[in-house]
Amino acid sequence: MQTLTESNIPVYTLEEGGHYGEKYFEIAKCVGLTSHQKDYFFVPHRNNFYKLILVREGNSRHWVDMVPFTVKPNAFYFSSPQHIVLKEENSYSDVVAICFTDEFLEIEENRMLRKLPIIQNLQNEHELVLSDEDITYLNDVIDKLIAEYKHENGWRNSMLSAYLQVMLIYLSRIYTERFADNNLHENRELLKRFQSLITENFNTIHDVAGYAAMVNLSAGHFSELIKVQSGKTAMQHIHERLLLEAKRLLFHTQTSVKEIAFQLGFEDASYFNRFFKRLTSATPAEYRSSIREMYH
Repeated sequence: MQTLTESNIPVYTLEEGGHYGEKYFEIAKCVGLTSHQKDYFFVPHRNNFYKLILVREGNSRHWVDMVPFTVKPNAFYFSSPQHIVLKEENSYSDVVAICFTDEFLEIEENRMLRKLPIIQNLQNEHELVLSDEDITYLNDVIDKLIAEYKHENGWRNSMLSAYLQVMLIYLSRIYTERFADNNLHENRELLKRFQSLITENFNTIHDVAGYAAMVNLSAGHFSELIKVQSGKTAMQHIHERLLLEAKRLLFHTQTSVKEIAFQLGFEDASYFNRFFKRLTSATPAEYRSSIREMYH
């Protein structure tokens, strides 16, 4: 395993990590990685873009954070900018990769895409196995996307946005059927805001009151609303995000446990050790050893 720390885990732009050097959006049919991509993708890294891959044929294995995926044909795989990803093998035979950045989602005609379940990914899933009917439908939309992408016809960007919306809405339906808890509150705007705030502040704010103040609510009322909208307490959300980042750093880097504790905003390493063991039944050092044994 390559020696990495949080500060030098590479973050690739679409220009670096894509196939065509695009800045904001690209769609590419490919049979594997280019030689320059191999240098990037076979080490742990983050992308600064959303990536969705339809595997039509082939197999391989890759990791998203600490979870290994054995790639299957007729399945979609997806990741977001915050995830650490790692590719182990290069044996795809028929793949379509669709990539776009946050800047692309800020274009007015694309803003509604942020609200889709496949983009928000509240359940933190990364794989959709598709039926034959799904594959037929999505292949038709994707072929239209590719054809439009290749030609500079009038209204090209609007057509790309329209086809992309159709594809992502269709995938979001599948995502919701597979993963969403229909018993939870439909209006999750506060939950989405809370999760966004945690992403921005998890290493500096560890208490519910700090987040409640950001949305002008009391800690008690805020916690009640989050529990209704997600089925989890606000503190559970905070702890889950801290634990996820701790696991990422333990798995993908050589950063010491003490330094990880400091990066995550813990006052001392012993408190971080107790926090980690309480949630996982293992110390950080034990977790690092066991997860890397599984990797190898």
